[in-house]
Amino acid sequence: MVLGDSLAAGYGLNDGESFPARLQERLDQRELGFEIANVSVSGDTSAGGLRRLDWALDGDVRILLVELGGNDGLRGLPLTELRANLAAIIERGQARGATVVLAGMEAPPNFGPDYTAGFRRIYRELATQYRVRLVPFLLEGVAGNPALNIADGIHPNPSGARIVADNVWRVLEPLVKRPA
Repeated sequence: MVLGDSLAAGYGLNDGESFPARLQERLDQRELGFEIANVSVSGDTSAGGLRRLDWALDGDVRILLVELGGNDGLRGLPLTELRANLAAIIERGQARGATVVLAGMEAPPNFGPDYTAGFRRIYRELATQYRVRLVPFLLEGVAGNPALNIADGIHPNPSGARIVADNVWRVLEPLVKRPA
């Protein structure tokens, strides 16, 4: 399951072009038997993801990819709130037996270097604290590159979404491989 915001929902993309859709293609090509449930909502924050988590986790969720925080950073949400929300999501996912993967995000620099550094640090610290897999920066290789984003400069275009899928796949692949 992908619990995310517009980056995972595929804002500005056609059906099948989002990074979760690209991940599903890889799972299907390898006949790994996983189906991605993308419960991402454009504009969502970590608080919004936390509010809808319990119903989202109904069913057989084996892996929970948490892709939240970008909108928190754009709004300058206090770092303590971001940490608390993400920690609660991880705890609830683990309590339901899901393997949690946390996708790291970066905050824009307009709130100052302390905020930006603290924002980045939250993801690493939570991954260590809860022993979850971490995609260090979801948009690595895509952020800031006009050739890989739609006109808003924030959301990946189809080519950018493929790179984001690569970033996630490096962490996800060992979790979904069938034993030989």
